[in-house]
Amino acid sequence: MLAQVIDTWGTLDVMVNNAGITRDALLMRMKKAQWQEVVDVNLTGVYLCAQAAAAVMMKRKKGRIINIASVAGMIGNIGQANYCAAKAGVIGLTKAMAREYGGRNINVNAVSPGWVASDMTAKLGDDIERKALETIPLGRFGKPEEIAGLVEFLAVHPAASYMTGQVLPVDGGLSI
Repeated sequence: MLAQVIDTWGTLDVMVNNAGITRDALLMRMKKAQWQEVVDVNLTGVYLCAQAAAAVMMKRKKGRIINIASVAGMIGNIGQANYCAAKAGVIGLTKAMAREYGGRNINVNAVSPGWVASDMTAKLGDDIERKALETIPLGRFGKPEEIAGLVEFLAVHPAASYMTGQVLPVDGGLSI
């Protein structure tokens, strides 16, 4: 994938790791395959892509890596032990990478969305949606452009050049 990026654009300035799947089940009923698939995509995928991106960026002594975590990795969710563990792993990976790559002028941060209006949340059903909204101080789901705006800031804005190792929740106050 990165070879194609380099062939097309000549270099890599920003990597956004936005992998995410769910295979929900209560932990006591969760199959090992459900656990492994979520960890493989949501954590190992981020590790592999970030490692490859950092190799390119280290040569240039410049770059920004933004990992998409989740508020679930900060506070936990019933029935999502695999997802929460993987996203918490992304948070730890982000902090470790920020320490390792900071000396090479590579900023590594994470964005942790809460509930975001999407095709997936549209299928929740009124009861689940109402219960979810009760947990959010702002009383609404986030919008995709609110998450994208923060990612854009971290990716290109000069004011983000002194930020690294940070985990920024965008969750309407869910994690407070």
